[in-house]
Amino acid sequence: MSQRLPPLLALRAFEATARHMSVKHAAAELSVTATAVSHQLRQLEEALQAKLFERLPRRLVLTAQGHILYPALREGFDAFEQGVARIRAGQLRQVVTLSVTLVLAARWLVPHVASFRAACPGLDLRIHASDEAVDLAAREADLAIRYGAGKWPGLAAEHLMQENFAPVCSPALKLKDAADLPRHPLIHFAWQKSFRNPATWQRWAKQAQLPALEKLDAAAGLFFSDGSHAIQATLAGQGVAMMGLALIDAELRSGALVQPFGPVLDAGSYYVVCDEARQHEPQLQLVRQWLHGLRAVAA
Repeated sequence: MSQRLPPLLALRAFEATARHMSVKHAAAELSVTATAVSHQLRQLEEALQAKLFERLPRRLVLTAQGHILYPALREGFDAFEQGVARIRAGQLRQVVTLSVTLVLAARWLVPHVASFRAACPGLDLRIHASDEAVDLAAREADLAIRYGAGKWPGLAAEHLMQENFAPVCSPALKLKDAADLPRHPLIHFAWQKSFRNPATWQRWAKQAQLPALEKLDAAAGLFFSDGSHAIQATLAGQGVAMMGLALIDAELRSGALVQPFGPVLDAGSYYVVCDEARQHEPQLQLVRQWLHGLRAVAA
């Protein structure tokens, strides 16, 4: 027990008394005498140098200090009880933390997350959404989905899905030909600095080599730090985006977005990665299988 905390028995006696507002009822719950409970309450007040109850005729009233202490103890003992109950019931579950980028979490993972429990019984999934790479060796997460060429020192990588980029827009723009592209704002989103060859408008224009693009300022337009916001702007008809087709598959299928022309950039793939030393752990294998299953459903 921490030296900064009063004895646990005294805290338990106070919590029970405050909940029942009765020393007698607290004693019955704790299977001790009322005298023992009163002794524990005095010991606690002495340790805290604070009065916790106003002892009125035939009833108790919490003081201001008592009102501070009681809810904190109530929550703490509730947590203890829940943990003990889970162990006694044999329901202690393993938790797997999966780190993904913000846009991938919002656009691809979260819409399918309801299938996790059926695919991975006995496991709980914690999604860590961030554009910053976590340290898997330090167990900041158990698994991560990373974008790139599939080679990261110390990590075991499994190919998840190919990503291709192309111009996309709302059908409301009625864009049919690349020659009309300079008439529309270009939509950009920020790439991580670690990406060596991001699928930008500048790269697309260079690969397209179309005479109609000579007047295109590929560096101008609307810029978003979050890819999800870039997608929302594109859906709203605010311009034409260079977007990963896997992330907007649902919108392309429904017709909410269209890919009016090419070329298509092969910009890399998504990989499921984990620390090499942990790649054979059964719970991580289950989550990897679930992720591959999601890709099969999307395809």
